Amino acid sequence: MKRVGFVSTRIAGTDGVSLETFKWYQVLERNGYECFFFAGELDTPPERSLLEPKAHFEHPEILQMHNSFFGTCQREASLTKRVHEIKDHLKKRLYEFCGDFKIDLLIPENALAIPMNIPLGMAITELIAETCIPVIAHHHDFSWERKRFLINAVQDFICYAFPPNLRTIRHVVINSAASRELSFRRGISNVIVPNVFDFNNPPAGDNPKSKHLREEQGFNDEDLFILQPTRVVPRKWIERAVELVSLLGVERPRLVVSHSLSDEGDQYANRIMEYAERLGVEVLYIGDKIGPARCFGADKDDGYTMDDVYQAADVVTYPSGYEGFGNAFLEAIYFKKPVVVNRYSIFVEDIEPCGFEVVAFESFVSRDVVERLKRFLEPQNLRPVLEKNYELGKRFFSYEVLEKKLLHLMESFIELQGPRLFFK
Repeated sequence: MKRVGFVSTRIAGTDGVSLETFKWYQVLERNGYECFFFAGELDTPPERSLLEPKAHFEHPEILQMHNSFFGTCQREASLTKRVHEIKDHLKKRLYEFCGDFKIDLLIPENALAIPMNIPLGMAITELIAETCIPVIAHHHDFSWERKRFLINAVQDFICYAFPPNLRTIRHVVINSAASRELSFRRGISNVIVPNVFDFNNPPAGDNPKSKHLREEQGFNDEDLFILQPTRVVPRKWIERAVELVSLLGVERPRLVVSHSLSDEGDQYANRIMEYAERLGVEVLYIGDKIGPARCFGADKDDGYTMDDVYQAADVVTYPSGYEGFGNAFLEAIYFKKPVVVNRYSIFVEDIEPCGFEVVAFESFVSRDVVERLKRFLEPQNLRPVLEKNYELGKRFFSYEVLEKKLLHLMESFIELQGPRLFFK
């Protein structure tokens, strides 16, 4: 089995699912596999891709359908009919994808976990049941982890396909809590594969673009460039980062937010601006200046990338209330930056026991947190800690960790290999 098909709603940009898909792609390609891509939005090589607009969760009809399904317990019969019509269309397109690219194994990326596009999940499920194609289902978020999905009119569809329990599927989750819940709620055995970073290839040393970015944003060598490297959504708790900057007592208190407003509008961003103004903190949203790095859409222009932003930063704040894992945390460790992190549940269970030295806090920022950060930043303390953190990242969250787990999963399908008449 050497031809792998990734399937998702979107494989583009810098959301967590797309970033991890890129890492899996890199690991598979360096081990002799060929990778192909099916989604509603793609930054992937065109000659290896099949773009299907109705696979995207933001397709107008899919979005309208989604809004009709959640927050209520009843659905119209016409919607049920339309779900099946779109499902049949998507299944036909998936058959074309698998046939045209002679796919040996499918990797649905979150498309069988969170019900953002219900017809797509159902189409993938039926394709698997009808062909017995080997599948590694990579689950990042489940419906029960998001309160907006708790009240719904599609529980039958969710039980059917999010995720399905079929013989040829190997289920992968990204944290211990998801593993327990999947086993408890669905009786599905699974493997934990954490998010990773390429720690065996360290970042380049001096970066002139980082220096230029600091200057462009008005930072001199003495100023603290404090970075919030996340999307602007409420669960990121950016208010805590604003409070940290305020309490630091620096001459020009500023917080740099690196990402765009993304999928959830600008209401929360405006709330952060108002809150920061009351605390005397300037918030700099620079997402429109920052291009992607280490993902499918990287190197499309000559502007700044997230690598440049991390290398410009002096401190990284990560005050999230909830994370499926914590890509930004690993990125900060990779770029050897001190991290101020809220002890969200997955951090406590899956990351903190590894021994990383960070400035951690419990839900709110106090003056004690600020004093610990100041001690952390003292030159005699900082470098040894950052080097230690990097080595721990290499040990627990490197591409080599992913490689070992993923290749073992690939080998588990040996007994399933045989003629795949549907894809000839």
